[in-house]
Amino acid sequence: MSQLRNIALTVHELEEGEFYWVLMEGTDYAMDDALPYLPLDAASDPQASYANALVAGVAAMRKLFGKDGPRT
Repeated sequence: MSQLRNIALTVHELEEGEFYWVLMEGTDYAMDDALPYLPLDAASDPQASYANALVAGVAAMRKLFGKDGPRT
């Protein structure tokens, strides 16, 4: 059986009122004072709210990985 990949979704407000989702993937890299995640995909256009960006990020994750989730 395949393993699930370690994918995280976060939302950043880069300018006031402009929210962008970011998908990140966990890595095995040893990094001092940092979470071991690297960017995988990100929104190119902002959303008007945190909630809208979060929903858009989930939709992007579903589009990338399908109904069975991110498997290796």
